[in-house]
Amino acid sequence: MVYYGLDIGGTKIELAAFNEKLEKLHSERVPTPQTSYEDWLRTVETLVRNADAKFGEYGTVGLGVPGFVNHKTGLAEIANIAVVHGNKIIQDLEARLGREVRVENDANCLALSEAWDESNLQYSTVLGLIIGTGFGGGIVLNGKAHSGQIGMAGEVGHIQLNYHALKLLGWDKAPIYKCGCGNMACLDSYISGRGFEMLYNDLVGEKVDAKNIIQRFYDKDEKTVEFVEKYIELMAISVANYITVLDPDMIVFGGGLSNFDYIYEALPKALPKYLLRNTEVPVIKKAIHGDSSGVRGAAALFLK
Repeated sequence: MVYYGLDIGGTKIELAAFNEKLEKLHSERVPTPQTSYEDWLRTVETLVRNADAKFGEYGTVGLGVPGFVNHKTGLAEIANIAVVHGNKIIQDLEARLGREVRVENDANCLALSEAWDESNLQYSTVLGLIIGTGFGGGIVLNGKAHSGQIGMAGEVGHIQLNYHALKLLGWDKAPIYKCGCGNMACLDSYISGRGFEMLYNDLVGEKVDAKNIIQRFYDKDEKTVEFVEKYIELMAISVANYITVLDPDMIVFGGGLSNFDYIYEALPKALPKYLLRNTEVPVIKKAIHGDSSGVRGAAALFLK
């Protein structure tokens, strides 16, 4: 049996094929269509058909998406991909492909991929956090993705700034961003890689991309070091809330900003002051499978 995982992003779609040991056998990547829902469906179908032809069989089809599919309505809640948002993607893809299609949030796929890695099997509760273009979370309990009543579980990016965060950023000068979901001050606009850049612009006064902010930090630029310490503190305030709710064994980070290695040194030290007394800081690590975590976790939706 061949297992296909598709990572559905705002700019690219990747299909990867795996065996039952989650060893990658094949991959193909194409731009995400921005023109119409029909073009998007056709693109996904073509990727799957290409893989079918390569392996001479119908592989299972799992998708990781930057949002979720509502379990009750069947509608995709994927605001960052306008041509897909509000459509019944599972129903429509199953009709085209002639097989079952499973869809999970991309952070759930990240968490699932890492939880199923042999080096992490001892961790029964895994929280996956993606810090890329957006900020999202995924939860795995005993090897199974937990998506909740309608599929929304783990949408940590849409929790709003709290008392401690506003105090940190400055009551009268904290930048208040409008989120793509329509609400104000969602963490997606602060903790994400995009938020990292926006905060730097507003707090330091320069428009600089994340890569160069990180380089300035390692070059010991005083203003940038001060900014990064504030960002880590903001992350600690936020992550501490998730630890209080879930008490996870492991937190794993994915997404572009997860490659900023200072996070893994500084965050565990910043967390305790925001946690209940005697709470243990969980293992915190970078995703082992990097950019492949999304496709690998999507493929694992069909594994038992």
